[in-house]
Amino acid sequence: MNSRTWLTWLTGRWPTALALAATGLTFGGAGSAEGVAGLAQALPLLPLLYLVMAKLRRRAATWPGVGIGLAVVVGLRMLDVVQPATVLTAIALVVLVWAGVDGQLRRDGTFRVQALGMLLFGGLALAGLAVDPELARYLVAAGWFFHGVWDFVHLKLDKVVARSFAEWCGVVDIMIAAQLVLML
Repeated sequence: MNSRTWLTWLTGRWPTALALAATGLTFGGAGSAEGVAGLAQALPLLPLLYLVMAKLRRRAATWPGVGIGLAVVVGLRMLDVVQPATVLTAIALVVLVWAGVDGQLRRDGTFRVQALGMLLFGGLALAGLAVDPELARYLVAAGWFFHGVWDFVHLKLDKVVARSFAEWCGVVDIMIAAQLVLML
């Protein structure tokens, strides 16, 4: 593929290009125990966004939701009063209770799948915060990697979140998982 063809392909895949640029900025941040913990703190945001979009049934709200979620994670990390994973998990519990009260949890298979995803990926993040840093690196990497697979499945099925987000998030997730495993 020549450089012009490569550039044409990449501009047509703007979510991929944006993801590669974003992960390029974080290159090297996963090589320390603190970096791993920071990525564990951010991991619950990924399934939470899917859970909220499934609850609201508003795929168009995906990108604003990303902005709000990132602002919450960054703000909480800057304040250093409460861990972002704790707040994100609490928000997920509120969404789950809300869905249980209004019956959506019982009747909506898509929502139930997102709830299971929240439990799985949130559990990997919380486990990564509780174990030895070396094991944590692999647990958190698994969470990011498998969430990337989750994103690509949702991109293929064209469900729950905006397609552009699923593509962007899938690339970001796989790149971060690779950084964690390779200690970059």
